[in-house]
Amino acid sequence: MSRVGLIERFPALPWVVSYRTIAALDADLVDCRACPRLVAWREQVAHEKRAAFADQTYWGRPVPGFGPDDARVVILGLAPAAHGGNRTGRMFTGDQSGDVLFRALYDTGLASQPTVVSADDGTELYGVRMTAPVHCAPPQNKPTVAERDRCARWLDAELELLMPTLRSVVVLGAFGWQAGLRAFADLGWEVGRPRPKFAHGARTVIRRDHRELTVFASYHVSQHNTFTGRLTPDMLVEVLTAAAENAGLAR
Repeated sequence: MSRVGLIERFPALPWVVSYRTIAALDADLVDCRACPRLVAWREQVAHEKRAAFADQTYWGRPVPGFGPDDARVVILGLAPAAHGGNRTGRMFTGDQSGDVLFRALYDTGLASQPTVVSADDGTELYGVRMTAPVHCAPPQNKPTVAERDRCARWLDAELELLMPTLRSVVVLGAFGWQAGLRAFADLGWEVGRPRPKFAHGARTVIRRDHRELTVFASYHVSQHNTFTGRLTPDMLVEVLTAAAENAGLAR
């Protein structure tokens, strides 16, 4: 769609047409200071650090999405972890939740290696981009509704830039499910009423302009879910495999 066409489609969402590339979007995103509570927390954590990472320099800024800008699958989570993405500068890395996710991506043929430790370790994602409704680490991993809504501009713009190639969306957790469906509705996708309910293994098809996207749900890769067995590696691989197959990504 032309830039004029985008402006006509999204008159109430001017940020959606503000960027021509993912790189330009990410360059602005990492300088965002819109949420005072999140700014204070991410910077406090980056200063105080965890003892195990005392010799490392924390990122301490909003964490951009990670993955190619022509992805066919988007993985949508919650927010960066205080000592994970807030430390490494890469979404869903640097903690045990990220370890579970990247192992599953590797086993599904969507990542170049099973373990990710830093933003410069050479990891590649194949046809997949990872992002979140909230780009700063929140206290207790609980962003407020107002923080989610303030950060929505970045998700809206990122999803629209990915639309030419996007075929599947994998949502980790109920927070991401609600935020993701809301974003797609704002972008003109027919999401359905009432909104589809979150459950592990759930999926829904949304439509816009004769196009379809399939949205897949998984429990979040939080330590609570993985340590208790509520989410097993096989369960996560099953969802990722279904999303990859739907998007035409061969293993």
